Amino acid sequence: MSPTILVVDDEPPIRRLLRLGLATQGYRLLEAPNGRTALEILGREEADLVILDLGLPDMRGHDLLRTIRERHPDLPIVVLSSRDDEPGKVEALDQGADDYVTKPFGMAELLARLRTALRHQLAVQGERPVFRVDRLSVDLVRRVVRVDGAEVRLTPREYAFLRILVLHAGKVLTHAQLMQEVSASSDPQYLRVYMRQLRQKLEADPERPRILLTETGIGYRLRAPDDDPTPAARGA
Repeated sequence: MSPTILVVDDEPPIRRLLRLGLATQGYRLLEAPNGRTALEILGREEADLVILDLGLPDMRGHDLLRTIRERHPDLPIVVLSSRDDEPGKVEALDQGADDYVTKPFGMAELLARLRTALRHQLAVQGERPVFRVDRLSVDLVRRVVRVDGAEVRLTPREYAFLRILVLHAGKVLTHAQLMQEVSASSDPQYLRVYMRQLRQKLEADPERPRILLTETGIGYRLRAPDDDPTPAARGA
């Protein structure tokens, strides 16, 4: 059965664009022009993913996000955000959004983000013991990390950061989420140091990473299997 996507956006042209673009890929669409309607739909329909615009007429988008996450803990949510709303993106990710797409957006990029979010949901439901992407493999059971087949030694803290990224591969994790997961210092510089060390050990060219990607001002994303590498900011 084709995945069902709920689009929550108050702009008819955006809903029409998504309706046409997603229908051609075989997705079934549900549409809501506001938060109240979105909650009503989720109360009676089964959705596989939500595309959520944060600028809604009847309630704050972040409040709707939090409510959906409380009622549907495993439902993937991809946020639509304005280009200059970096704090809003961070808040949405901290509240449980799986990813965000910046307006204006390209349909190819959106489709790629949707596929990643849906794959991540399946991975959570049936976690794979060995994760592979590009030249990296991580055996989550044996705690063995390999690059091009050769074992790489990580410190306990480096492995802790990598494991969290593997478990959420393809999803943006904010600085706060990463630090909280490993009970580390709240100083962002602390995280940058460990990300730099991981890149030195995992990337062919640490200055041009293909696996451990930076989301500038927000956090980090570990490339998901089968995803095309996307440009990342230099350094951490």
